[in-house]
Amino acid sequence: MFHFDLHATSGAARAGVFHTPHGTVPTPVFAPVGTQATVKAVTPRDLRTLGASLILSNTYHLYMRPGDKLIAEMGGLHRFMGWDGAILTDSGGFQVFSLGALRVVDDEGVTFRSHLDGSTHRFTPEKSIQIQHHLGADIIMCFDECPPPLDREVVQAACERTHAWAKRCVEEHQRSGDSTRQALFGIVQGGIFPDLRAWSARTLTQLNFPGYAVGGLAVGETKTQMLTTLEQTVPLLPADRPRYLMGVGSPEDLVTGVARGIDIFDCVLPTRVARNGSALTRRGRINMRNLQYASDSAPLEEGCQCYACLNFSKAYIRHLVKANEILGHHLLTLHNLHLLITLMREMRAAIINDTFNQYAADFLANYRPSSKEANAPSVM
Repeated sequence: MFHFDLHATSGAARAGVFHTPHGTVPTPVFAPVGTQATVKAVTPRDLRTLGASLILSNTYHLYMRPGDKLIAEMGGLHRFMGWDGAILTDSGGFQVFSLGALRVVDDEGVTFRSHLDGSTHRFTPEKSIQIQHHLGADIIMCFDECPPPLDREVVQAACERTHAWAKRCVEEHQRSGDSTRQALFGIVQGGIFPDLRAWSARTLTQLNFPGYAVGGLAVGETKTQMLTTLEQTVPLLPADRPRYLMGVGSPEDLVTGVARGIDIFDCVLPTRVARNGSALTRRGRINMRNLQYASDSAPLEEGCQCYACLNFSKAYIRHLVKANEILGHHLLTLHNLHLLITLMREMRAAIINDTFNQYAADFLANYRPSSKEANAPSVM
């Protein structure tokens, strides 16, 4: 059921289609994040209208609440959340390692305390795969260690664990899973160190995964370091498999990531900044709480065809944000997701027409990242 067709290239940028049991995923693609089996503030119907073909849900959070076994009893994640398109679940590794003092790592796995009630739990590579089998997503991820990217000694140790755990994930998936129903992707680690990235890519490609993620970026390194690492790492991955950059999703990062050969992206950024009252645009982020929009009759972005821009003014949306009305979160989320999904569609067309380099240059010339975006990649 799973295969990747590469249709065109333009420089390093690629246009393809990844085939899954729940439909085709044209690439490059941005996957909205539905951490707890919902993309915040929008419905599955909205996502379909926006043109989303892939969404992401979170293994750790769904394990904690409502429980992966309950979701399995309810018919799996697709039926549970009313989404019939493709779903990707992460392994839970990033969330577990983000718990800091609440977790203890050893070579066999990770023991941690729940952020909800303090109860003790343990994730191993086998446990992560079993949970993802229960959830039933189309794409599932190996359990890996996501280290701070700048400490070589820490990163090297994390690579060793990630490689050993990847083999265990493959074995568990072969033992208890169904490779025709779920595709297991490997995750390349290595921080910002080219030799460690090369080692990780070489080790994981030997396991012949149907897709590969570049992990451990957008977690503290500079933007320049992230892009340099992508330039060094992506060419080491098989050209006939999809390439996934985890947790990255600002408009600027999507363009620069596609330019370096990335096919799949996900990030909470568009939904999170919407809940904080901000809109993403082709010229940068705008804060709708600002007084300058109080009597602005223009849409969030001129020329945008999303529901929010076709029907409402900045003044109205600012009013909703200031009044803390749920509709404000909904409209901003629709707009932000529409922008990112539209950018991916435009980039795909530019790749097929072999005009991607000009498209990227034009976009980046007009885009002004926020100060936070300029200093570091967006985080998941």
